[in-house]
Amino acid sequence: MDADRARRARTLLDGGAEGLLSGLRPKMRWNAGVLEVHDYPTERDLHLDGRGLLLVPSFFCARTPVALVDPALPPVLVYPIDRLDGLARRGGGGQQALEALLGRTRAAVLEVVGDGCSTGEVARRLRISPAAASQHATVLRNAGLLATHRDRNTALHTLTPLGRAMLSAPF
Repeated sequence: MDADRARRARTLLDGGAEGLLSGLRPKMRWNAGVLEVHDYPTERDLHLDGRGLLLVPSFFCARTPVALVDPALPPVLVYPIDRLDGLARRGGGGQQALEALLGRTRAAVLEVVGDGCSTGEVARRLRISPAAASQHATVLRNAGLLATHRDRNTALHTLTPLGRAMLSAPF
C-alpha cells in the first residue's frame, strides 16, 4: 500500500494530475480531460464540479474501481493496487551480488526505497530501528544511490538513476 501511494505521489509530482490519472491503467484511462473506468457495473457520469477527487488505493478492491459519491462530500475513487507489489523479492544471483556489494541490510534498504518512502517506513518495513534506517539511508545517499527530500521532520528517500540501475542490473 505504501509503495503504491509513494509511486502515485511521485507520478503526480513528475506529470501533474494528467500524469497521475493516466497511470491508473489498465482499468482506467485518462482521455481528453475525462477519466474513463472500463468494465464498471453501471454506465454513469460523475461530474466533480470543483470538488476534487480523492483516490484511495485498496488491496481488497480486486478488479474494478469503485466510486463513492455523496453530494455533500468530495467524490472518492477506490482503485485496486498490484497485490504482489513489494511481496515478490528479487532472487538468484542478482540479489546475492547486490548484498555482497552493499551488505544485506543496505541492499534491502535500497530495494525498499524503490518507490520512495520515509525513514520511518524503511525502519518498519525492514524491522530495524529508525536510527539504523537513517544511517543506512545516509550511506546510500552519500554513495549517490538515494536522494533525500526533507519536509519538516520527515525525510522522503527516492532512488537516483544510479540506485535504480543498481537494482535492475542483471549482475
